[in-house]
Amino acid sequence: MKTRHFAAMAFSAGLLLTGADEARAKDTPTLGKIERLDPKLDAIIPPDGRIERVAEGFDWSEGTVWDAAGSQLLFSDVPLNIVHRWTKGQGTGVLLKPSGYTGSKPRGGEPGSNGLTFDHKGRLVLCQHGDRRIARLESDGSFATLADRYDGKRFSSPNDGVFKSNGDYYFTDPPYGLLKLNDDPAKEIPFNGVYRVKPDGSVTLLTKELTFPNGIAFSPDEKTLYVANSDPKRAVWTAYPVKEDGTIGEGRVFADVTSKVGKENPGLPDGMKVDVNGNVFATGPGGVFIFSSDGTHLGTLNTGEATGNCAFGEDGSVLYIASDMYIGRVQLKTKGLIPGVRKP
Repeated sequence: MKTRHFAAMAFSAGLLLTGADEARAKDTPTLGKIERLDPKLDAIIPPDGRIERVAEGFDWSEGTVWDAAGSQLLFSDVPLNIVHRWTKGQGTGVLLKPSGYTGSKPRGGEPGSNGLTFDHKGRLVLCQHGDRRIARLESDGSFATLADRYDGKRFSSPNDGVFKSNGDYYFTDPPYGLLKLNDDPAKEIPFNGVYRVKPDGSVTLLTKELTFPNGIAFSPDEKTLYVANSDPKRAVWTAYPVKEDGTIGEGRVFADVTSKVGKENPGLPDGMKVDVNGNVFATGPGGVFIFSSDGTHLGTLNTGEATGNCAFGEDGSVLYIASDMYIGRVQLKTKGLIPGVRKP
């Protein structure tokens, strides 16, 4: 099943970055600060590192992913139903509108796309809140539905997803795209789940134990699946062992930041990425938490804003951050893999 949509290519009112080269880097505005809690962070973030603010003016930025083929950052503006693109030296433009809700009836809330990634053929795959599905952008400018139901019932609003190397797609389905969240009469599945979609379209429920599952990522060896829980009463990241058949075992709490939730630290556990050494970059209250693979909190990219997601970009040594109305960038000493780009 395919639904037509229209790609708007005109440039938006986002900030145009004209001083991104090294000679002007020191003049680039910053976003928050870097908090160092462990000396090991120096091997991940340079001691003189800074969070550069490269774009702004969005309603709620999310779903960051690096488009290697286009040498550009893509990200969602969920309330505005847009996928933006940011290109070094050119700034920000609209790539897709609509991005997540293709219906004709006006609606509020968070209808747009959220999590974005690329499949093994380099095709853009979107978690679409408004259309309540996982969709792939086709070469003819249409959306192809990869999955929109479990056990015959519609998903609530797929939020974030990640591909396994065998082509299986793992994703979370909280209620954030529904106007009344869990109380919305349109909610068909009584729980908020984590799922797997195989290339043949079959859907498997992996767990329904998390109240608000959100960000999701694999460890480098794909033996651990990390899932964020965006619940202020239980703000945790859970690590699940991945079985040989691709399902998951009993989870353990990888990190708990419930005590940090509050006005001074806006945001909740949300999108995340894992570098080649197993370090976890997890958005949460106050910014991006950086954990070693054993769960040690090494430091925080404190943006001072509610922060929704992050992604490795360029050659994998730059972390891009979606932080409310801003897009930030941090140079790394480590690297992460770029979705859709095969491992060397």
